[in-house]
Amino acid sequence: MRHALFACLVRLAPRPSVAAAAGVALATAIAFCGGDAAAKSSFESTYGYERTWNAALRLVRVDLGLKVTEKDEQNGYLIFEYKSPDTGGKLTSGSIELVRSREASQPVQVMVQLAEQPRYHEQVILDTLARKMRQEYGDPPKLPARTPPAPDAGADSGS
Repeated sequence: MRHALFACLVRLAPRPSVAAAAGVALATAIAFCGGDAAAKSSFESTYGYERTWNAALRLVRVDLGLKVTEKDEQNGYLIFEYKSPDTGGKLTSGSIELVRSREASQPVQVMVQLAEQPRYHEQVILDTLARKMRQEYGDPPKLPARTPPAPDAGADSGS
């Protein structure tokens, strides 16, 4: 449902500034409606945004042979028509979202959501994407260790 709302907002917003404001409003609404967020399956990719985006797009279009109905690389979403063998080929909406970390050295959050499908369908897509990236790009890059912040000396540090 959120993806349909987002797609509607994007189509209705003729100017980038309006689209950005609509996106912020949608993100805020999603954050406060936390119950539905548990329906998504996700994992963290250390391959970087571009590699993860390219692999996800190729997975959906080429490997799975699904129709992409909307994509936006800059904002990190891909909407497609999903056909499950369990439902006799009935089409349902699916999406892959990529969320960049604030720090370039941190992993990309990858989320899959399939409307009207059991969660294991989402997990299968994520597992397939992770396996595809490992086969094409090698083992996942190791993240640099985070250094803890230096302790604050403060005014009462006894100098």
